[in-house]
Amino acid sequence: MASTQLPGLSVAVVENGEYVWASGFGQADVENNSPATEHTLFRLASISKPLTATAAMQLWERGQLDLDAPVQKYCPAFPQKQAPITTRQVMGHLAGIRHYKTGPDDLEIGNTKHFDSPIQAGLDFFKNDPLVSDPGKQFHYSTQGYTLVGCVMEGASGAKYVDFMRQNVFMPAGMEHTQVDNRFAIIPYRTRFYQKTESGTVQNADFLDSSYKIPGGGWLSSAEDMAKFEVAILNDKLIKRATRDLMWAPLKPADGSKDGYGLGWGNGEDNGVAFVAHTGGQQGTSTAFLIAPAQRDGVVVLTNLEGADPDKLAREILEVLLAAGTAQKK
Repeated sequence: MASTQLPGLSVAVVENGEYVWASGFGQADVENNSPATEHTLFRLASISKPLTATAAMQLWERGQLDLDAPVQKYCPAFPQKQAPITTRQVMGHLAGIRHYKTGPDDLEIGNTKHFDSPIQAGLDFFKNDPLVSDPGKQFHYSTQGYTLVGCVMEGASGAKYVDFMRQNVFMPAGMEHTQVDNRFAIIPYRTRFYQKTESGTVQNADFLDSSYKIPGGGWLSSAEDMAKFEVAILNDKLIKRATRDLMWAPLKPADGSKDGYGLGWGNGEDNGVAFVAHTGGQQGTSTAFLIAPAQRDGVVVLTNLEGADPDKLAREILEVLLAAGTAQKK
């Protein structure tokens, strides 16, 4: 933390499918000298996507969502494109939907307007834009696409996206404090958000209202709550094992390129250990969490600094966990 000028972070560890430890380090609010703890709420940024994907797979498991039907079956507000787009493709970033539109003002990345109808408003950012590739052909990471997943979920479930997440993911997993990053709400334990200048000085982050991209990057959570999510996934409390395996399996783009992404989850291998994971980054936050399914271990690292590298720390902690597990077995 000293070498990176990181104001605050929280870490949690899951071992053998159980939540065993979490703690905070540094400051959640530098100006007011408020310490970070395991309860501190950070912007999840893109690790919102695995949460959304898990809920979508619940709908698939219940027979309410056909992953291979055109998205318009559930989200008629999304226009027809040059070829049908499926929810499976959108969840795996193979639908050809663009990521953020960048420009001199970065009005999407740095959106400042608040939306009370987040799914509809979020769709309006990109729904009429051309696809960047034919559906199924190439991997194009898209946070915007997850707003479409949220719309599909609403159509399939008959419930508002946020309400469905609360009832079907957060409550069953015991994630009592996970909630939308609403800038108007008074939210206890929410961290302040920071960035670094080119000279390395820590300052308050640029303003962001993420209400237009909740499914792909608009949730707040704590290390403790995200560890509980890992526990719920590892112990099949949210979806069945076969559903989980389907969600984690990498997809195959039609152009033949290698794909290390499943349905809302990245996957890979480190020193012979297979893992599933996701990282996130936006104004005032950098996040990472990963799970080694065979070993039933997991790590969560959440920080309140934009542009940090929590993934490196998370992998180092996982190595310690795996080494300890190996030593215990001997």
